[in-house]
Amino acid sequence: MKTVVQALLFFAMSFQLAAQTAPDIEIYVRLDGKGDFTSIQEAIMSVRAFTEHTSTIHISEGVYNEKVQIPTYLNNIVLEGAGADRTIISFNDYSGRIVDGVKLSTFTSYTLHVQGDQIELKNLTVENTSCGQGQAVALHVDGDEFLAENVRLLGCQDTLYTGGPNSRHYIKDSFIEGTTDFIFGPSTVLFENCTINSKKNSYVTAASTPKGVLFGYVFKNCNFTSSEGITEVYLGRPWRPYAKTVLIDCILDDHILAFGWNPWKGDKLFPNKEKTTFYAEYNSQGPGANPKERVDWSFQLSEREASYYTIDQILDYKHWVKNN
Repeated sequence: MKTVVQALLFFAMSFQLAAQTAPDIEIYVRLDGKGDFTSIQEAIMSVRAFTEHTSTIHISEGVYNEKVQIPTYLNNIVLEGAGADRTIISFNDYSGRIVDGVKLSTFTSYTLHVQGDQIELKNLTVENTSCGQGQAVALHVDGDEFLAENVRLLGCQDTLYTGGPNSRHYIKDSFIEGTTDFIFGPSTVLFENCTINSKKNSYVTAASTPKGVLFGYVFKNCNFTSSEGITEVYLGRPWRPYAKTVLIDCILDDHILAFGWNPWKGDKLFPNKEKTTFYAEYNSQGPGANPKERVDWSFQLSEREASYYTIDQILDYKHWVKNN
């Protein structure tokens, strides 16, 4: 019996050591056929399930007309483009469109759907080119520990859906644009050093932060800009009760209305949502920063309160980012 136990322990330790030392994988996608694949989806599906190593999929420049999904059983994947304006993942689905006899919804209208955990996007664009036909999501993220760096997320209504109620996302040095509620969902997300561009007189965010969650959307050192002729934009409205959105050290152009926030009246299922929301700012700058004119159910943070909004407090970042 002792020999059997020792053998089992040996194999368990060997398996654990092999997982820890598994080499990272490099995969190349090129439209000209000179890489491993010409399709991003094919490259993703070549990755083995539940691996400990990182699989980096290098995507050469070009426009990839694909509807892409990273399923829940794939993790530790990096999609790395040749540049935010050079590698473009593009599609044009929208809510209400009939595909193979099935009517799409907001949640199936995506161009890229991230279901797996520990997924990274770098140096690329994800866009949904449908505009004015209904909700049309460019990037839909359900997975936890999601990182996007130097990306462009382009669309109209509902560009970015942060769909995991218990997931954490970090989006940095990126450009996000849309029309109505173009950043929406229940996830905890830190947006840092991003440009948030409104293409229509409407609403930027529509958080649906679950009750009891400490953070919802946090924007730090972001620029809120607009396309030409846009003059009446709200920073956000609550999609559901308990929505949380906080701006820290952001620059707001003059398209942001003095009231700042909208209560989303007329929702019969969830009336009076402003009574449970937490909308706050600290040190907003620019012509759209009007702390004295903001709705009386929003907040202006003190310096001490704002100091609590660190990356580790918001995301528990040091426990999930590689090489940290």
